[in-house]
Amino acid sequence: MRGVDDLINVADPAWPVLEKELAGSSAAVYVLPGDPGRARFSLFQLQVSARSYLGALVLHTGGLVVDGGWLRVFGGPGPSLPSLAQVNGFPPVVDPAWQSPGGLVVGCDVLGGVFVLNGHDPASVGRPGAPGQMLYFAPESLECMALEIGYSDWVSWLLSGRLAQFYEHLRWPGWQHETRSLHPSQGIAVYPPLCTDEAMADLPATSRQPVPMAELVGMSADFSQQLGLRAPGFLGNY
Repeated sequence: MRGVDDLINVADPAWPVLEKELAGSSAAVYVLPGDPGRARFSLFQLQVSARSYLGALVLHTGGLVVDGGWLRVFGGPGPSLPSLAQVNGFPPVVDPAWQSPGGLVVGCDVLGGVFVLNGHDPASVGRPGAPGQMLYFAPESLECMALEIGYSDWVSWLLSGRLAQFYEHLRWPGWQHETRSLHPSQGIAVYPPLCTDEAMADLPATSRQPVPMAELVGMSADFSQQLGLRAPGFLGNY
């Protein structure tokens, strides 16, 4: 394993570049404060350097909140969001043999959608896409879809203001108010569920309420099994 100082003290760190991208973003994005001291452990376990966007976000932030809280990107330890280490169940002591099951959970949205960075062999756990590319577990289809981009391009895409197009079919009038009132540990449960034709036919008419994110993601995973779909695999600890 590379030493943590070697991972941090790189000649071309990504944070200055990412910081400019965050400042110039057309999306409503809030950078949560982190704890660089505690983040060193996460970087060491991940074995990614500060040269990458993933390493930069873990080291310098407690995560990102995008579009008024609609989407959360996990970073280092902080007071608001769960950290990348918590969500992925990092071992309490750095373990060179540890690997996140099926990939690294790096973000989620308020509807229980989950963004995953594929591991070295996604096909072995029944997930689409290439190693090192992003996928999305969609709450309306209850299936994983390959995004065909890597982590850094995914972060840039989030900051580009194109989320409105991606979520166009899943947003209703007034979603901003409902989202901003949530605690970072909460999501929005929709009834009838998003996976039903009834919900998608008239989303504004659905019933919606705040629920713990753990409950929301768990319900989606349960629904997928009840419908006989491929199990989504590990979707994070919340």
